[in-house]
Amino acid sequence: MSALVLVLNAGSSSLKFSVVDCNTERALLEGLAERLGSAAAQISYKLAAEQRDTVAIAGMDHHQAIAAVFAKLSERKLMQDIIAVGHRVVHGGEFFNQPTRITEAVIANIRACEPLAPLHNPANLVGILAARAACPDLPQVAVFDTAFHQSMPKKAFLYALPIALYEQHGVRRYGFHGTSHEYVAGEAIKRLQLDPHDSGVIVAHLGNGASVCAVANGKSVDTSMGLTPLEGLVMGTRSGDVDAGVLQYLYSTRGMSLEDIMAMLNKHSGLLGLSSQSNDMRSLCELASNGDELAVTAVEVFCYRLAKYIAAYSVALDRLDAIVFTGGIGENARPVRAKVAGMLKNLGVSLSSELNLANGNSRGIISSPQSQIPLLVIPTQEELMIARATFSTL
Repeated sequence: MSALVLVLNAGSSSLKFSVVDCNTERALLEGLAERLGSAAAQISYKLAAEQRDTVAIAGMDHHQAIAAVFAKLSERKLMQDIIAVGHRVVHGGEFFNQPTRITEAVIANIRACEPLAPLHNPANLVGILAARAACPDLPQVAVFDTAFHQSMPKKAFLYALPIALYEQHGVRRYGFHGTSHEYVAGEAIKRLQLDPHDSGVIVAHLGNGASVCAVANGKSVDTSMGLTPLEGLVMGTRSGDVDAGVLQYLYSTRGMSLEDIMAMLNKHSGLLGLSSQSNDMRSLCELASNGDELAVTAVEVFCYRLAKYIAAYSVALDRLDAIVFTGGIGENARPVRAKVAGMLKNLGVSLSSELNLANGNSRGIISSPQSQIPLLVIPTQEELMIARATFSTL
């Protein structure tokens, strides 16, 4: 029986796609359309065992990109075996706590969440509508970043604001990167042969966006992102946690508008703001190793905030069986992992320099045998999780 799922992740000017065989859990085709809507728009494909093929299509939009993907699938005789399309949707509010087959009512609820994720949900909807138009007979499933965190208790997700703001307007912490946290925590449980019903794992998903999640018995019980993806850790261009009084101070002393302040917090802060040079951890680690003081500071602040969150989230768990790094920074930035491990020595954490340099042993372990808590590096597979969720939903 065919079990091919097309996974689509639509951004404001990009479209990431992958065809996953849910029987073998292998990606048969993957690619990226980027700079959509501009003269520099292009789409690249990579089939198993083949080099990436890139085609420039000036002015290409999401609808044209999805049409191009379907054309490539037909050319490779994969289209006839696609059974469904799985869409990444960033924000599902309290409407969705699991993957959901897309209907008009579901689309309306995704649209209702747009004020909570104005940079993401509209783009996700464009991908959904374009895919439905291109292939109306294929079932479509929405997989929500926020759904995994709907298991958080009230003590974790409520802000200390007037309760009416939550009850009437949904103002609460939702969390993101849910598919990544779920996959990586599950992998850690398997690799360490933990009891899925009696385990505690802290996952640090570290990329340009970054978040930490405490996972108890396979369920999210706390996470660092909030109402929006701005709260929590220092990120590439996002500030993470900041005193709300800063907004008033910038307004009253510098005359900045709310729009200017939010643009600063989202696009010009984080690693970029601290270093004044880059939001790329690879560049900053290299600059820091050459003595650049601002780069040193940016990396230190990033690592310190991350270590504080990991230590704090041990409170959310009855037991702590593993700390796992994932995402572009988590999987590749060895100096970051080393700094964070050093800051967690009070938890009994001890890093193996050799294993850290090698990105872990066969199970991904980078801690020393003396470490009281295993440290692991596990590459995330969000597309695989979306494919799995889509297949199980059908």
